[in-house]
Amino acid sequence: MIYNEIQQEIENKIEKTGEASKWKDWKWQLKNSIRNLETFEHLTGINFNNTERQALKETFQKFPLSITPYYLSLIDQNNYRNDPVFKQAFGGIEELSVLKSEMPDPLSEDKDSPVEGITHRYPDRVLFHVSNMCAMYCRHCTRKRKVGDTDFVPSKEQMLKGIEYIRQNTQVRDVLLSGGDPFMLSDEKIDWLLTELRALSHVEVIRIGTRMPVVLPYRITDKLVSILKKHQPLWINTHFNHPNEITSSAKEALARLADGGFPLGNQSVLLADVNDCPRIMRKLLHKLVQNRVRPYYLYQCDLSEGLSHFRTPIGKGIEIMESLVGHTSGFARPTYVIDAPGGGGKIPVMPNYIISWSTNKVVLRNYEGVITTYKEPDNYDHKMCEHQCEDCTLELNISERDESKAIGIEKLLSDSSDVISLIPENNERLQRRDDSK
Repeated sequence: MIYNEIQQEIENKIEKTGEASKWKDWKWQLKNSIRNLETFEHLTGINFNNTERQALKETFQKFPLSITPYYLSLIDQNNYRNDPVFKQAFGGIEELSVLKSEMPDPLSEDKDSPVEGITHRYPDRVLFHVSNMCAMYCRHCTRKRKVGDTDFVPSKEQMLKGIEYIRQNTQVRDVLLSGGDPFMLSDEKIDWLLTELRALSHVEVIRIGTRMPVVLPYRITDKLVSILKKHQPLWINTHFNHPNEITSSAKEALARLADGGFPLGNQSVLLADVNDCPRIMRKLLHKLVQNRVRPYYLYQCDLSEGLSHFRTPIGKGIEIMESLVGHTSGFARPTYVIDAPGGGGKIPVMPNYIISWSTNKVVLRNYEGVITTYKEPDNYDHKMCEHQCEDCTLELNISERDESKAIGIEKLLSDSSDVISLIPENNERLQRRDDSK
């Protein structure tokens, strides 16, 4: 059956009234989301044996199931066990295997939450959790502990706590709306929320992270786009993991957003047996840029509970990046990152292109294996920087200077800092020094 015929069959099984098609009504899609095993089997014709069925029911009790009819229609029913859409949408008994290294909150988002709904990890930006609900519950979600929690659909009063925190912390220039999925909110609530944030003069950029173009593209309506356009600049990041997800409906949703003037980015997760293949990843990236979506991040799968079957070695990500550098356009390559367990933030990981260096020369390799050298300048006049910005000729006519203090490795490199080492807490060698006094 072709794609549209599968959609029609699923719709007919759901809606038996003979009314005009409701397939592209996003609210109808949500109302008829597949949330149990019996409905999944009925709509797809896929049947599991009794042992599998019992294991799956145990899985869904711990990690709930929810798939939109649209996303369900993308599953190859004749080869579903190998299908990338099936693997992302439908759980398995492997999710009940929780390793010692896995955590409910691997990124310590709750620990870095000064008020309800806000995660403040980086100095100039915050993550604002505005919903725990998603159109589909992705099986690889890093927030499996929260998603599907119907008891947490924040009211305006709860959101105002987060807005007040941002108002009081004027160093915050960038707010990322996340969840769940922010586009699960009503048009009116989205408009209200963006209006409140836009009233804060120090907030320069608002970003929205959404998977709606992937799992429910009909949510991207003309009305929603017109509301979003009132609150520019807005950046929108979506989450395509496989080229099979970029359907004609997804393309229409992306075109609406791009035509609305929003810069579009994509964050993929590297998933075993889904997209851990250089050919698949390259095809995904090329299809994204064809649709005016710039690849932003390729994430190493997080240490959330029940995700061990999705995780690849970091070496697989390096292999994929090696296959992209020099083989496709620079703007079509994402940054491969590990979101550090414990809240350390995103750490870029790349193949090593610097082979060696001396005081005046750097030895490098390119993607073909060609080894070359770059001659360092002999007459570089090093300018000592002691953060005396008023006297610096480099920063001519620049207002709104950032005079935040350096941290981490930046601190060691800074001329204005006397720090020569960064020493972990409870260092045994230094404790011995103290004990000997």
